[in-house]
Amino acid sequence: MKYIDEFRSQDLAKTLSQAIHQAADTDRDYNLMEFCGGHTHAIFRYGVQDLMPDNVRFVHGPGCPVCVLPIGRIDNAIQLALEHDVILCTYGDMLRVPASGRKSLLKIKAEGADVRMVYSTQDALRIAQQNPDRQVVFFAIGFETTTPPSAVAIKQAQALGLDNFSLFCNHVLTPAAIQNILESPEVRDIGSVSIDGFFGPSHVSSVIGSRPYEFFAEEYQRPVVIAGFEPLDVMQSALMLIRQLNEGRHEVENEYSRVVSRDGNQKAQTLVAEVFELRRSFEWRGLGSVPYSALKVKKAFVDFDAETRFDIHTEPTADVKGCECPAILRGAKRPSDCKLFGTVCTPENPMGSCMVSSEGACAAYWSYGRFRDNAQSPTGKKAGAVA
Repeated sequence: MKYIDEFRSQDLAKTLSQAIHQAADTDRDYNLMEFCGGHTHAIFRYGVQDLMPDNVRFVHGPGCPVCVLPIGRIDNAIQLALEHDVILCTYGDMLRVPASGRKSLLKIKAEGADVRMVYSTQDALRIAQQNPDRQVVFFAIGFETTTPPSAVAIKQAQALGLDNFSLFCNHVLTPAAIQNILESPEVRDIGSVSIDGFFGPSHVSSVIGSRPYEFFAEEYQRPVVIAGFEPLDVMQSALMLIRQLNEGRHEVENEYSRVVSRDGNQKAQTLVAEVFELRRSFEWRGLGSVPYSALKVKKAFVDFDAETRFDIHTEPTADVKGCECPAILRGAKRPSDCKLFGTVCTPENPMGSCMVSSEGACAAYWSYGRFRDNAQSPTGKKAGAVA
């Protein structure tokens, strides 16, 4: 299949592996953070770590919007379904994420709440049209990739005059999160997590382009390479990062040029800017309150803002005791460092969001690497993975 099979070639992988071994300076370490969970799963599924020299290590980052959403926002969604008797529409990954008191959207659905899994915003709009006597709320989550469809849904609802449709906005922004990680005590003060370069997210960058990463590449002197999701994409991007570090450069390079441009999808950006605006602050699981890192519905579209319509207020809520999901999302720990992983915390009985999401680091370890005994913390020798 064009643009897939050729990026999974074993022969090319061996050639790239040899090039990386030759380029990597044996007198230094290379700690490369993949921000996106899609990269984490590619690394584990195809055994990319095993093709790296011992001094080239992958540090797992925030992963996905499901993983970083704080418990308080899930509590809000549960409250909407139980106390306001709305039809709550959500993507499948959100159904099983644990909230306060070990509740989840799936559990309250089993108890009678009207929670419906949808595949798109269009499904939610259709449900609102089919149920004019019920309030329908779309639980909107996602990085910049899924924000344009949410903007389209609000504009369509306005054009259709759907006064029973609103959107609970939880869209977050990747550049602010990367900056927050670089400002974190683990990186800046304690030095317990060394991050030398970043794999820029693929789908996000197709929308926002590579330009937004240029500021902190220069400000924090960390190279960024926009990487595709296939194993050879990741390997080529690792080679590009290693070469930048060897040469003392800290630039934004685009390995995923077949999809990503410097300016991104300007039509989508314009649409998002019309409907949404920046929040002053938003809580991320694992990162805490991050300034200007999320979006909210503009006043011009306030009639379709569930937070205003239902007077939603979010309370800070602690994670499950013993769950290392917050530290994993910061890159400070790996799933194998968590005492709950693989014991009380499994995909069938998740304690944290990292085990639930299809892009979560814990889910990747469970699916592809849980039986490996050489997985170590970010300061250890090698993470390891299986093909």
